[in-house]
Amino acid sequence: MTVADEIQDHQARCLSHLISLRMLARGEAGVPLPRWAAAEVTQAAGAILAEAEAAGRAALTAARSGRHNPGDGTFLRVRLDRLAAAADDAVAAARAGNSAEMGRHLRRFDALASAIWTVQQAVYDPAPIPVQRSRLR
Repeated sequence: MTVADEIQDHQARCLSHLISLRMLARGEAGVPLPRWAAAEVTQAAGAILAEAEAAGRAALTAARSGRHNPGDGTFLRVRLDRLAAAADDAVAAARAGNSAEMGRHLRRFDALASAIWTVQQAVYDPAPIPVQRSRLR
């Protein structure tokens, strides 16, 4: 299995979680959140973060065995930290029952999650990668 395949596998395992978060983000503002919303956001975002971290480790391992930019690890860590912060913000909004804020943070989380796969591929493979757009709008 190539590193690209491994990253794609991690990304594929996130799909059901991303769909769940996208559905929650589309909720109507002002409508009370279901009791399970905070738990779902926590669980889904946590699963996505775990997969993104695993894919990042694979990308860094591959980069170290080939061309290696010393800043790759730091760059990936900063991106993962941003993703984690967006998840924390979405969870906090869900716990507060603020559907509008939760939706805003989930859309940011979705965009950052989409970007992290591109960043990981770029770390180990300098070839250009097509850009994927976020589906949350």
